[in-house]
Amino acid sequence: MAKNKTVPTDEYVTQFIEQIPDQQKRVDSYKLIEIMEEITAQPATLWGPSIIGFGSYHYKYASGHEGDAPLVGFSPRKPAISLYLYTCDDEQKYDLEQLGKYKMSKSCIYVKRLSDIDEAVLRKIVQDGVAAVKKKYT
Repeated sequence: MAKNKTVPTDEYVTQFIEQIPDQQKRVDSYKLIEIMEEITAQPATLWGPSIIGFGSYHYKYASGHEGDAPLVGFSPRKPAISLYLYTCDDEQKYDLEQLGKYKMSKSCIYVKRLSDIDEAVLRKIVQDGVAAVKKKYT
């Protein structure tokens, strides 16, 4: 079975952020750290080369694949900031409608900048997602 490459590292989160060329992404990254640390009560940790995660949980799928992942996280990528949030509950659909300007894939929310979304709604989505992950996996 393949080993998960996205694991916590000993790298410094601030050093990673300061290497981002886009100043607004740096500012937004520090704000996301503030929000996610407050909600999770966990420090920011660099997972793999580019994901900033908070806390962790262990998952195991029916296929037998298992591993550890951050409760929530984000990655300040060049085209957009990728937010890794649990958004699978029906109750969160209303919150997502209120979030603002974003794109979404199966497991990520992509925002160009934090000013495009409603911070209070983001906080609620993060808080609800963390609670859902803890309920499901712990």
